[in-house]
Amino acid sequence: MSGHSKWHTIKHKKGAIDAKRGKIFTKIIKEITVAARMGGGDPEANPRLRTVLLKAKSANMPKDNIDRAIKKGTGDMDGVDYVELQYEAYAPGGVGLLIDALTENKNRTAADVRSILNKSGGQLAAAGAVSYQFNRKGTIVYSSDTVDFDTLFEAALEAGAEDVSDDNGIIEVVTDPSDFGDILEALQAAGFTEEDAEVGMVPDNVVALDAEKTGKVLRLIERLEDCDDVQSVATNLDVPDDFEMPE
Repeated sequence: MSGHSKWHTIKHKKGAIDAKRGKIFTKIIKEITVAARMGGGDPEANPRLRTVLLKAKSANMPKDNIDRAIKKGTGDMDGVDYVELQYEAYAPGGVGLLIDALTENKNRTAADVRSILNKSGGQLAAAGAVSYQFNRKGTIVYSSDTVDFDTLFEAALEAGAEDVSDDNGIIEVVTDPSDFGDILEALQAAGFTEEDAEVGMVPDNVVALDAEKTGKVLRLIERLEDCDDVQSVATNLDVPDDFEMPE
């Protein structure tokens, strides 16, 4: 697993969040609705909902939006019945992509994802062709500019984290998905402020490409994430610390 690759992906995504906060809210609302529908509206009894609510809090989503999404999921308000989909794909250079979507129209989403891939030099892959290279993990990211590694290391392991690494000033705490919420809250209570935190698919190994192909892959990921039905894109692309997007 590559901490700096993960961090560059996060920075790329955070830029999109800042520019398109309304779209991000819409995607989080979908996740809250589905989580509440599947496991109920009590986050203490629904780990998936609890994790999504942490994401909503990180994005500064208003409480009214969160409450409405939960009520739609539990049936207390009318809402859309979303279907979860995952597409496996290859980007330029053979880089793997796992594309998670929530949609009320599977045909539309499939057509949109296929069109974006085809126009960007990618292609859909057979089921299992990419996913075997990833594991689901919780990741909490800190900057060494604001956090002391040794102090965080001790606190994270005491809270139950699987691993803590420092890669060029980017500190990454890795957790089991089921422990993510407890560990994040424990570290917040201990006074550590994260740069980013999420549960997602993390690659076992990464693929390095030249600058041109790396730029093409990142632009493809950006186009996919801009699709209304796509919730997230995981990749095994390795992005160098000094990488700058080609013009």
